[in-house]
Amino acid sequence: MNEFDYVIIGGGCAGLSLAYELDINNKLDNKTLAIIEPRDEYKRDKTWSFWKVVNHSFDDCVIKSWNSFSINSSSGSHELKTEKFPYQSIDSGLYYKKINTTLSKNKNIQFFKNISEINTNNSFIFNSVPEQIMDKSKLWQHFQGVEIEVEKSIFDDEIINLMDFNCDQKNNVHFFYTLPFTKNKALVETTWLSKFNDESLKDYDAQIEKYIKETLGIKKYKINFKEKGAIPLFYPNLTKKINKINIGSAGCMTRLSTGYTFLNIQEHSKYIRENIDNIENVKTYTFGKKYKFLDIIFLRVLKEYPEKMPDIFLRMFKSKAHTIVKFLSNKSNILEDLLIILKMPKWVFIKAIFKND
Repeated sequence: MNEFDYVIIGGGCAGLSLAYELDINNKLDNKTLAIIEPRDEYKRDKTWSFWKVVNHSFDDCVIKSWNSFSINSSSGSHELKTEKFPYQSIDSGLYYKKINTTLSKNKNIQFFKNISEINTNNSFIFNSVPEQIMDKSKLWQHFQGVEIEVEKSIFDDEIINLMDFNCDQKNNVHFFYTLPFTKNKALVETTWLSKFNDESLKDYDAQIEKYIKETLGIKKYKINFKEKGAIPLFYPNLTKKINKINIGSAGCMTRLSTGYTFLNIQEHSKYIRENIDNIENVKTYTFGKKYKFLDIIFLRVLKEYPEKMPDIFLRMFKSKAHTIVKFLSNKSNILEDLLIILKMPKWVFIKAIFKND
């Protein structure tokens, strides 16, 4: 049975990003890598979006970048513009093609559908698959989106609608998200922050159709692509092993208050690559303990006061554009954190600090 120096469990965003980072920096010239991934083929299945606060290797996979974004609630609307940190969306199909084309040229990299096909006794393992059954009774961000195309030029493709809370909340937190890729093509997504075991919230197709027809006023459109997903808004229980590092969401690379993960994965991959020669002794990577603390408080408020969240998000986004972007992207300093915190309803958050989960 084949043995490998490194094994990556899960060939999704985190696993492929790490393999690519190692390969393009010549870290696999004299080392072997097995990638465990059950899918038969790679095709577009996700759209990964983020503010570009750091450089990454996938500019050629970006569908579009925007400098302006808006948020809407029953209390009003607010628009922000940031030239320094554009909001970008990556086409997972282009991303998969780019990485797999590169990896296929290295004879030291092999793909397997099941880990039972290889011997891992002497391998260092990078795992992107959750180690335990995820609790659906906890808070999740779950969503479904469609890329629609219309005949006429009706979208303003210079601005995204990051959150539109003017929709049925059902005693949870619900918003729509619209990314106009062109003047006649856009991704429209319904997003819930709620317990994942509430089946009454999962009529995604009907929600999207209603929003497109009634809110966007589009009666005739074509669906080019559909995506769906669910992100746990809690950290997994990690077991620390000397020959294993968890990556991706399994490695706490998801920012719980936002669901943003892509750039955290890229920075984690770079960190691993920089320390690969001493990987058994490397310190655990984290994007900041302060964000973990702030996110836990934020999610306590979300859980206890879902009806207040549209107003809280609107308050938050009335900060300066670069301040809110840096805060949501793990790049803020103490002063910027304080500016965001002072926008929040103080008594609600003070009570959340002292509440036990």
